[in-house]
Amino acid sequence: MNSISWRGVYPAATTQFNADSSIDFEASQGVLDALIKDGVHGLIVLGTCGENNSLDADEKRAALKAAVEVVAGRVPVVVGVSEMTTERAAKFAKDAEAIGADALMVLPAMVYVPTELELEHHFRTVAAATSLPLMLYNNPPAYRVSITTSVLQRLADVPNIVAVKESAPDTRRFTDLLNVFGDRYILMAGLDDVALEGLLLGAHGWVSGLTSAFPQESVALVAAIDRGDLAEALRIYRWFMPLLHLDAEHDLVQSIKLAEQIMGRGSERVRAPRLPLAGARRAEVTAMVEKAAATRPVG
Repeated sequence: MNSISWRGVYPAATTQFNADSSIDFEASQGVLDALIKDGVHGLIVLGTCGENNSLDADEKRAALKAAVEVVAGRVPVVVGVSEMTTERAAKFAKDAEAIGADALMVLPAMVYVPTELELEHHFRTVAAATSLPLMLYNNPPAYRVSITTSVLQRLADVPNIVAVKESAPDTRRFTDLLNVFGDRYILMAGLDDVALEGLLLGAHGWVSGLTSAFPQESVALVAAIDRGDLAEALRIYRWFMPLLHLDAEHDLVQSIKLAEQIMGRGSERVRAPRLPLAGARRAEVTAMVEKAAATRPVG
């Protein structure tokens, strides 16, 4: 359970699709392999950017198997657990362990907005289904529920709930959680455009969306923080910020995939109900990525 350091950059990798919307397993593996070669420290697969909720049960398991195969132990593979019911989430957690995932990123049950007791029950049930370490995913703007301090207090006795991906835009959460829990929970910065703040306030690592398009800059940013070079970290962060804001928008998946395509790292194809960016929005994001590519601070 403690073999994962949770340090460094963990990109939320995309799932690649063929023109007929079937999963392109070879391209998906290529995305992961390229990120590892660019120095990332772990991978999140089947998260929001992996379009978890657009895949059926068999596809999720096949995609995870392909990921584990290509990663081949080079970095930890953390897989998203995002299901409509607690029973399905527990079943996927059990299967993910058997397939070879190293850890789970567990979301609240989709669509339904739970009470705190229901949220606690959901996480406890998933944790009981596996021996893998769990990172709970807190993202109130996206999922309409907050993993509150009181919920985390009640879960503190569950040994394999080890980390929290904090994607609330209010960075005070990092200090509040550290003041209450000390080192009980490992904190991960989960929202790109407050990542530097989170890392400076005590997050161990960064679960990042835009890393899929610009991994070298993300790795360099975290490395600068680790060696205490705040000036360099700020230089990279300020360059990155226009793109990092995309991670906080509802069309983040389409934007990140378009950025990947422009940078020659993947395809912009998404699965409905998402559609590729079009019109003014597509032009806006394209211009942002092209400007960033022309002014890259590293690499």
